[in-house]
Amino acid sequence: MEEFDGEPTVTWIPGVNSQKKQMCFDWGPGEMLVCETSFNKKEKSEMVAGCPFIHIIRKDIDVYSKILRKLFNESHGIFVGLQRIEEELTGKSRKAQLVRVSKNYRSVIRACMEEMHQFAVADKDSAIGRQFSSQVSILSAVELIWNLCEILFIEVAPAGPLLLYLLDWVRLHVCEVDSLSADVLGSENPSKHESFWNLVTTLVLQGRLDEARQMLSKEADSNPTSAGMCRVLGDLMRTMPILSPGNTQTLTELELRWQHWHEECERHLQDGTFASNPHLESLCKVLLGDDAALLEHKELLSNWYHFLVTRLLYSQPTVKPMDLHLYAQSSLDLFLGGESSPEPLDNILMAAFEFDIHQVIKECSIALSNWWFVAHLTDLLDHCKLLQSHNLYFGSNMREFLLLEYASGLFAHHSLWQLGVDYCDHCPELGRVSLELHIERIPLTTEQKALKVLRVCEQRQMTEQVRSICKVLAMKAVRNNRLGSALSWSIRAKDAAFATLVSDRFLRDYCERGCFSDLDLIDNLGPAMMLSDRLTFLGKYREFHRLYGEKCFVDAASLLLSLMTSQIAPRSFWMTLLTDALPLLEQKQVIFSAEQTYELLRCLEDLTSGRPLCGEPDAQQLQDDDIETTKVEILRLALARNLARSIIKEGSLEGS
Repeated sequence: MEEFDGEPTVTWIPGVNSQKKQMCFDWGPGEMLVCETSFNKKEKSEMVAGCPFIHIIRKDIDVYSKILRKLFNESHGIFVGLQRIEEELTGKSRKAQLVRVSKNYRSVIRACMEEMHQFAVADKDSAIGRQFSSQVSILSAVELIWNLCEILFIEVAPAGPLLLYLLDWVRLHVCEVDSLSADVLGSENPSKHESFWNLVTTLVLQGRLDEARQMLSKEADSNPTSAGMCRVLGDLMRTMPILSPGNTQTLTELELRWQHWHEECERHLQDGTFASNPHLESLCKVLLGDDAALLEHKELLSNWYHFLVTRLLYSQPTVKPMDLHLYAQSSLDLFLGGESSPEPLDNILMAAFEFDIHQVIKECSIALSNWWFVAHLTDLLDHCKLLQSHNLYFGSNMREFLLLEYASGLFAHHSLWQLGVDYCDHCPELGRVSLELHIERIPLTTEQKALKVLRVCEQRQMTEQVRSICKVLAMKAVRNNRLGSALSWSIRAKDAAFATLVSDRFLRDYCERGCFSDLDLIDNLGPAMMLSDRLTFLGKYREFHRLYGEKCFVDAASLLLSLMTSQIAPRSFWMTLLTDALPLLEQKQVIFSAEQTYELLRCLEDLTSGRPLCGEPDAQQLQDDDIETTKVEILRLALARNLARSIIKEGSLEGS
């Protein structure tokens, strides 16, 4: 049976009366706009004025944080590098590489946390400062969880070294002792400082026995009556057997040595060696791993998992990974004592100690405000071959689902969307489809941004998206009367209809202004002019003007005539073409032959007779316009004269 999640919690929107009003919402890129309406089901009832507030619910607010943005950018590089790990790396080399990747992720989290802490201290009393402090707490919890997962799932520490890793884990995340140590040692007489014994006890609770012995030596120097007891307790601390990384002794040898040491500690306690000094006696009980003695220092332990590691250190130093969850659960119960219920962080850590990876990911998904943590941790665990057997009931594996959810939040940001592209690229099943859906929703606010989006689509052969983006940009350019840009985008989109529309606008502007704009673009259309007949006409008509400017009159005349007779030219532009022929008709040299002149006369008669040509509608009735009538008469006269000249010329050539 699949385990289904429960219903999501209800989020109340301030200022909304759900019993009286109707709600509406509309999805934007990565966020939802919610507004209250005055809609009423009863048609005849009076309309009630709605709430004046509009609420925008953002899907992933953290992408708008400048500091967290650094976390997203840095971790993106680590993520991409992880995907490139060579598959042939196996065994210890692969494991070492994965552990290194995990540490890199944690270092980025800590750097971000430290920067956030600086901002929180600077704005301590403001709402922004409190917000930063809250974010620091969240990042600290995230790093705590990640570090534990690294020890248990990635490092896979065996019995013996496992406790050493857990000690480092606690020391890293319970660091108040360092500031306390600086405060005590900075005083004139450290052993008389009010926090001296708290410091010694905390050092012992964290297994920092060498430092604790140094502190006891200060007590022995200043208090001769307790010097002997301090020396005995110091020797017990010094001789405590611990499996160090370079030690070659077996677990059995360690257990035997530890048992002898434990019996010696118990003998000193029973003999009353430390009876005259309650502080030293309490420390000896801690060394024995006595639960009651440890719980007396509950305030110094600060949390149950610190209590767990201290308890293991002094009672079960060779604890096996499979037994961790038993000690973790009992430590949690003892520490809370029924006075309070576990927090979400407690549940996550407990799931990790139970080696329930999927529960860890599920609990983190519920508790954390964004998908960054679960997406990257799941991806790393997937590379450790720990999630291959787990598929979600809605068709995707867990890694892809979480990565795509995280990427969808990035796409809502004006610049982080570029990171989201890489996350989609590394999701083989649904990444391509998701990228296509998100890329179409990116607001193309500037042409530079549009070019970036376009480059992404072209690199991935996303033909439909390329066409769609180019159409949008072409339409924007037309609205801003930037015809050259509009034509360029329509050509890039291979949109014949839009290219025809823009070409018509070019021709209309030419008729109004008497010259072309964006000559460089039109002159260099090349094969692109074949996209549509109108674009072909525009390019050829511009070529006619170039030939005319270069005084290649015969070629210009031949091109002009072919534009009309091939019916590429729009009928509405025929009069302009015929008018362009006038200077050629009036040249001293005969440019148009008799046959060409007859063709021009035929075109003029077709135009003036109002007969539609090739089914083209809306033939203009130019006879009613005096100006156009004058043009027609001038053209007829020029054509007649040219016809006469061409006949005489051709006849004389035949006669010779």
